[in-house]
Amino acid sequence: MNDADVSKQIQQMVRFIRQEAEEKANEISVSAEEEFNIEKLQLVEAEKKKIRQEYERKTKQVEVRRKIEYSMQLNASRIKFLQAQDDVVNAMKESASKELLRVSEDKIAYKKLLKGLIVQSLLKLQEPSVLLRCREMDVALVKSVVEEAKREYVEKDKTRRIPNITLDSVYLPPPPSGANVHGPSCAGGIVLASQDGKIVFENTLNARLDVMFRRLLPEIRKQLYSAINA
Repeated sequence: MNDADVSKQIQQMVRFIRQEAEEKANEISVSAEEEFNIEKLQLVEAEKKKIRQEYERKTKQVEVRRKIEYSMQLNASRIKFLQAQDDVVNAMKESASKELLRVSEDKIAYKKLLKGLIVQSLLKLQEPSVLLRCREMDVALVKSVVEEAKREYVEKDKTRRIPNITLDSVYLPPPPSGANVHGPSCAGGIVLASQDGKIVFENTLNARLDVMFRRLLPEIRKQLYSAINA
């Protein structure tokens, strides 16, 4: 083989090696680009996921704040409504309390009422000996009906003997006056207690009003609610 043949063969080998190198380089380039694209896609998807999660988090925060604000407004409205109800109920009770003060003005009717309250209290206690407390201004009226009340009590409960009723030396508070508007007061009625003081039945007009209001309060609130939402 002469020098020309050797040179030609070397050139062929160089071209082959170069072609192999170029193909390998192309493969590496394509592979690198594919890996880059895959990695870039993964990064993009990761960022998209992060953005979605952040959006969902902020959306939930907004929803939670909205619910909290709505709940606070609802509670404030309920409190305001209940306060308005209480104001109306208290005004009704105050008006009724003022009307109670007029009950004792009619002496004949009040005398009859006192007798009925004494009989009712005796039936509740069913004690042989009791202590009766009234307003100082009612002592004369109470004394005038106490014997009749005893007889009526025995007529209603024939198993009982005529009870012994002692008027207490301590009196119930008087009705409210200009000098004592906010102090203890009583519109009338009586309090009956066993001699040992263990059993007490408060049968004043104020106590009866309180009982009536507690009993009627659900219905009053219902009527007020219906009137407001009509």
